[in-house]
Amino acid sequence: MQKIGFKKLTLTLIGLMGLQALPSLADNQPELLWLGQAGYRIKTTTNQNIIIDPWILGGPKAPAEFKKDLSALGKIDLVLVTHAHVDHLGDSVAIAKLNNVKMYGPADMITPLVTLGEIPAELTHRFNKSGTQSPIPGIKVTPVKAEHSSLIVWKNPTTNKLESHPAGEPVGYIIELENGFKIWHMGDTGLFGDMKFIGEYYKPDLVMIPIGGNFTTGPVDAAFAIKNWIKPKMVLPMHYNSNPMAKGTFAEFAEAMKGSSVKVLQMTEGQIMAIPKE
Repeated sequence: MQKIGFKKLTLTLIGLMGLQALPSLADNQPELLWLGQAGYRIKTTTNQNIIIDPWILGGPKAPAEFKKDLSALGKIDLVLVTHAHVDHLGDSVAIAKLNNVKMYGPADMITPLVTLGEIPAELTHRFNKSGTQSPIPGIKVTPVKAEHSSLIVWKNPTTNKLESHPAGEPVGYIIELENGFKIWHMGDTGLFGDMKFIGEYYKPDLVMIPIGGNFTTGPVDAAFAIKNWIKPKMVLPMHYNSNPMAKGTFAEFAEAMKGSSVKVLQMTEGQIMAIPKE
C-alpha cells in the first residue's frame, strides 16, 4: 500500500479557512489508516501501532490486502475494542493472538469472550469508563461514555447454532499520544449531554465521530455535537459507507458543518493520512 502525501489525497478541510493542504507523511508523524467503518490503525510518534475496532475479514470496505492476510497490517502493539457488535469486535481477537498482544475493552465484554473460550485471559485487559491506562510506552487510553448497546453473537461449537450474549456497556476512547495529542474515537454512539463535559475535560484535538445514522448519530446530529458541545480543532467522520441501513454521507456532514471553524477531514477506506498538528 502506497503512502500518499496530503496534496494528492482526497482530503477535505471545511471551515472558515476553506480548503487547506495538509502536511505530507513523515516517519515521526502520527498517522491514521482507515480500515472501513470505525476501524483504524494509528501509528504513534514512536512508530507503535494501535488498532481499534478492526472489521476486516467481514468488512465490505476493508482494504483487500488485509482481507487476504491480517499480518499485512504490520506489527500491532495494542488492540482496542469499543464494544462487541460484529463491525467493531470484528477481527480484534485474531489480531491480538497473531501479534501476542493484549486486547483492551469494556470489562463486561472481555469477560464473556474469555469464559466462552474465544481468547485467553492473559491476552486481555478489562477496564471501564474513566479508568485511564498506559498500555504501551508513552500512550494513555481512557474509556469514556458512549450511548449505544453491546452484544456478542457467538456460534456454539457444540450445537453449531448462534447464541446472543450480553457484553456490558460500550465505550469511546480518549487516546493520548506521546506528544500529548489527543484523539477521541467515539465508537458507536448517539447524542448525549456529557459529550460537552468530555470535550471540556479531556480537550481532544481530533474527534472521530459516527455519521451513518440508524445505529448512531447521523450527519446533522454529529455536526451539532461537534459545533456546539465538543468544539475540537478537527473532526473525522466515520462509521458510514459500509452498511445500507446507515445512510448518512460525508457530503451531508460537511454541509451541516458549514459556518464552523472546526476542520473537517475526509478519508477513503485504505488511505493513510498524517495526523495534522492543528
